[in-house]
Parts: sequence; C-alpha cells; structure tokens
Amino acid sequence: MSSALEGKIALVTGGSRGIGAAIAKQLARDGANVAITYTSAKDKADEVVKEMEAIGRRAIAIRADNLAAEAMDLAVNETIAKLGGLDILVNNAGILHTGPIEDFTLEDFEQTIAINVRAPFLACRAAGRQMQAGGRIISIGSNLADRAPRPGLSLYSMSKAALVGMSKALARELGQKGITVNVVQPGSTDTEMNPADGAFADNQRARMALPGRFATPEDVAGLVAWLAGPGAASVTGSVYTIDRGSNA
Repeated sequence: MSSALEGKIALVTGGSRGIGAAIAKQLARDGANVAITYTSAKDKADEVVKEMEAIGRRAIAIRADNLAAEAMDLAVNETIAKLGGLDILVNNAGILHTGPIEDFTLEDFEQTIAINVRAPFLACRAAGRQMQAGGRIISIGSNLADRAPRPGLSLYSMSKAALVGMSKALARELGQKGITVNVVQPGSTDTEMNPADGAFADNQRARMALPGRFATPEDVAGLVAWLAGPGAASVTGSVYTIDRGSNA
C-alpha cells in the first residue's frame, strides 16, 4: 500500500458519497488519516469511515451544514482536535441548480453561493490559519466554469468559476507560508448528480475526445491524491481539467 501521505491529516468536505468519498478513500490508501463532512447522509458517511478504518487509518465523520456560516470553522477545528492537525483540505461539497436565468429565485442564488463559494472560502480561511509549510488546499470545481455546452448553467458555472479566481489568488497569498492551492475541474463523472445513464449523458459523451464512458470518481481521486502528495510540491495556482477531453 502506498504511503506517500503517511502521517498526513486530511479534511474532505462532502465526503460521504460520489467524488468526495472516492477522494477520502484514496487519500487514506495513500497513508493519510481523514475527516469527512456530510450534511444528512450519516449512514453513508459512517460506511466511508469504516472503509478507511479497515485499512488502518484514523477517520471521522463530521456533520456540517454548508448553509451555516460557521460550519467550516467548526469542521476544521474538530478535525484538528480529533486527528491532531490539518495538512490537506479538499473542498468538494457542492450543489447544482440549473434552469433559465429568469426562473432562478434569490433563494437559488444564495444557496448556490453559500455552498459552492462561501463554504470553500471559509474553509480556506480556517485552514490557512492552521496549516504549516507543505499544506495542500484543493478545490473541486467543474469544467463548466470554462465552457457552458447548453443553456441553463449560468448560476452553477458562475459559482465554479469563482473557485478558480479565489484559488489563484490564495496560491499567491498562502504560498508565502509554503501552502499550495489548486483546482481540479471534473467533467462528466458518473455520480448521483450526473449519472452515466442520465438525460444528458449521450450528448456529454459525444463531446469527449476520449469517447465511450464517463470518468469515474476514482479517476478524479487519483489526480487529487497526486496534488496532495510530494510529487506536486511545486504545483500551485493551477487548474486541472479532467473531463476526457470534453473541451478539446
């Protein structure tokens, strides 16, 4: 079993399912002790924790409502208190609202910004106060930040584009402390949010330079784990798109 992250402590937001769960388990396989956050799926979060504990890692699940402004401060503090520090932060939790702009409500806007932008910002703020040199911050964005292939994506694309601007600026700021900050932008990935047999799946596959299938959560997790590890020590302020060439 790889030990590239042996002794490291990671926090993965939204780690109870999909891409977040795959990231948490990959970091654990690479040697990290891992905290995950969840909103309501406690049973799924507990399953992920048990899988990580089964390979000898320390792991905890933290209930955190990303709509609450204090949630990320509390999650970071609990991770440090129970696992002994924080070396890796993965901002993964997110929400997707789609539709014509004229149909969006103010509640839709505020919820999207709270979960997709404010929560990662506050998590980065809390982590930046605690992390030492060698720390890693990785935010999960979307290839839809670069290009919207169909109508109805204005709110979601805006929120994911905000992660890029924030991360590039934080890379400059936190680099003074030896902390790297990067973004991973998945494209069509087979999850509950965007299943490979969903209504738009055929159109998504048709745009891929590597046709035939969606990416898997494990594909994304592998890239995140590399960015979290020693091989990416000189990588910061960068955006990695993993979408099987959908933007090619």
